[in-house]
Amino acid sequence: MSILRKTIFLVDDNKTNLIIGSNTLSKAYKVFTMNSGERMFAALEKITPDLILLDIEMPDINGYEVLERLKSNKKTENIPVIFLTALISEENELKGLSMGALDYVRKPFSPSLLLKRVELHLSLIDYNSNLERMVQSRTRDIRALKNAILRTTAELMERRDFTIGNHIERTQQYMKILFDAAKNFGVYSSEILALDESLVLQSSQLHDVGKISISDSILLKPGKLTSEEFDIIKLHTTFGESIIEDIKRNLSLEGCGGENDFLEYAKILTASHHERWDGSGYPLGLKGEEIPLLGRILAIADVYDALVSVRPYKAAFSHSDAKAIIIEGENSHFDPALIYLFKKVHDDFVQISASKK
Repeated sequence: MSILRKTIFLVDDNKTNLIIGSNTLSKAYKVFTMNSGERMFAALEKITPDLILLDIEMPDINGYEVLERLKSNKKTENIPVIFLTALISEENELKGLSMGALDYVRKPFSPSLLLKRVELHLSLIDYNSNLERMVQSRTRDIRALKNAILRTTAELMERRDFTIGNHIERTQQYMKILFDAAKNFGVYSSEILALDESLVLQSSQLHDVGKISISDSILLKPGKLTSEEFDIIKLHTTFGESIIEDIKRNLSLEGCGGENDFLEYAKILTASHHERWDGSGYPLGLKGEEIPLLGRILAIADVYDALVSVRPYKAAFSHSDAKAIIIEGENSHFDPALIYLFKKVHDDFVQISASKK
């Protein structure tokens, strides 16, 4: 079984150097020789080499110009380059390395040294590529584990409060619709683009985590809550914020700070999604843009889903009635700019809400 050999471009205007270099390297590698930068670029249209050995002093375009063109093209920017030159100086060497060259080989080159230098760099390139793939694979595994834990936590909360069936998943989807609308219609688009949307949507699964601390007698009460009971329900926002702070503290104790953004988003969503635009919400009575944008977006998603869902104390509203209630809440419960977006995309909410049936 033949082993796939790596491909090397040898670019030099000196025919003797091309012959010596090709004879030296062709026993171990597939070597293509070119006597100019332009011929190399023509060859790159069909072949992508694993390494380019590039002469600096050439008559058409010199090696520095060739390297600059390589680095300015997405297709060729990552091809490693080793310079071949007889003009080694600290200034020239620094210039080439600063532009992205891997190394210099002095001419006239020793065949054995050239072979060893190429072998070394290709081995390092392979090692780095394998390491990068391992890191990416590990990152995917960790992300999948985190998502599985989040999903399980969400399901545990929903099993405890069996009346809300898939509420968490649906609110994620409603938020995504509003995020897309904000970008499409230029409403808070710069703020949305500055967020890691994927992390925000993942972290939204924890927005009701504080309900873990609410007793079943109140959380699952089939009738209307008393004012005292409703005051206890309100505490799920601060309970949730405290739970997430505990997670952050424990991660810090374990020397892991990589999930700070994710947990910060979760904390914001948990603490602020029951605030109201007019300041009459809870837990802090924030008003207008004092309320974090994420909380204002989740408020619409959360209330809409509650309206169209059956609860022990009410029947489900139709989409038409829920839409009217949401729009009526403009300037009182909800941010008017977000209500403008809701009016544009509320039909997209219907398909999501239908999934609960």
